[in-house]
Order: sequence, then structure tokens, then C-alpha cells
Amino acid sequence: MKRRSLLFFLLVFGFYVGNSQVDFGVKGGVNITFFKVNEGNFGTTPESDTGFYGGFFADFIIDDGFHIQPEILYKGVGDFEFINAPIYLKYDISNDFHILLGPSLNYFFDFFSNKFKVRADVSLDYDLGSRLSLHMKYTLGFQEFSPNIIFLGLGYKI
Repeated sequence: MKRRSLLFFLLVFGFYVGNSQVDFGVKGGVNITFFKVNEGNFGTTPESDTGFYGGFFADFIIDDGFHIQPEILYKGVGDFEFINAPIYLKYDISNDFHILLGPSLNYFFDFFSNKFKVRADVSLDYDLGSRLSLHMKYTLGFQEFSPNIIFLGLGYKI
């Protein structure tokens, strides 16, 4: 039964994506990571660290005002590196202003015994022109040790 449901979901998603307009782009910027736990090398006091990120996105227009926007981003914070792959539901608040919500799939290279973590993202995106956008996003960790992160950056549609 689970296989049938998954297959049905993939077929419906594929139909919508196949019949939609798509824009591809690159994005990057700085991130501020907040460590709030007593574990590993982070100590007992909440700390933050600044890093960078960069990667690619695809913006699938599904319906008037609604999009699906998956991303693949490489992130570095100090000596730590990970891959972040959010899958957003994007809603057009206005022609130039958008809100994005969705799960964030993460793979951590350098720490954790469980290297795969699922988190939640909320993002605001403002179009500075037809190709350039400014974005800010917040990633919330659910598990015992999964840092919260704020991202500030630019996106460019290719």
C-alpha cells in the first residue's frame, strides 16, 4: 500500500512539474549558525559562528501564485561542512515578494553519528529585478543537536 501511495504521489508530482514553467538559478551568501547545546566541542554556553553557502535552485511554477522550489546548497561553518537540500512550497505575496516553507534535508560531513537530519525552513525572498533576488531564511533544528541557522544572500536566475 505504501508503494502505491508513493508511486501515485510521484506520478502526480511529475505531471505537475512536467507541465509547469521552470526557472533555474544559483544562490549564495552568509549564514549565522547558533549552537545551543552542551555537547561535543561547543561547550555549555550558546555560541554562534559565521559561515558561507552556495548552490543551485529550480523554481517550478505550479499554479497562479504557487511554486515548488527545490535547492541543493553546500554550507560551511568554521571547520564543518554539510549539504542542505530544502524542498519549498513558494507563495507569491506580491509580484516581487515571496514566502517559502518546507522541509530541509541535511547531510553533515564532519560531525554527528547520525549524519542525516531533517529540519524545517522558512524563507522570505524579494526580487530586485527580473533575475536578481535577495533572500533571508531561517532553519530550525528539531533533534537534540541540530543547530538553528539564519541565511542572508542573493539569488540569480540563469
